[in-house]
Amino acid sequence: VQLQASGGGLVQAGDSLRLSCAASGRTFSVYGIAWFRQAPGREREFVAAISWSGGSTYYADSVKGRFTISRDNAKNTVYMQMNSLKPEDTAVYYCAAGLRVGPQYEYDYWGQGTLVTVSS
Repeated sequence: VQLQASGGGLVQAGDSLRLSCAASGRTFSVYGIAWFRQAPGREREFVAAISWSGGSTYYADSVKGRFTISRDNAKNTVYMQMNSLKPEDTAVYYCAAGLRVGPQYEYDYWGQGTLVTVSS
């Protein structure tokens, strides 16, 4: 599975963005997908994840209620709608694929990052 993240940009606090993670490979639908982010000088952190069916989702406490993850297996794409963005959401966002999803699992495939910058 090859992953391509996109949708990042420069926005103001309170604005919204939608990130996309497009996958190639016929086995995309068997993988759960997660989003991680890494801010300058900080460790990478888990943001959200969705199971292969879309039936289960997981969120970090810091984004719960503001971010929504979803997937369209027909389009081999996972989305993350980010609302009410805050300056502390500024980071490079990465999507990753794994057979098990959640903050505690390792992921097998990683995409390149997309930069989200939120100005105050």
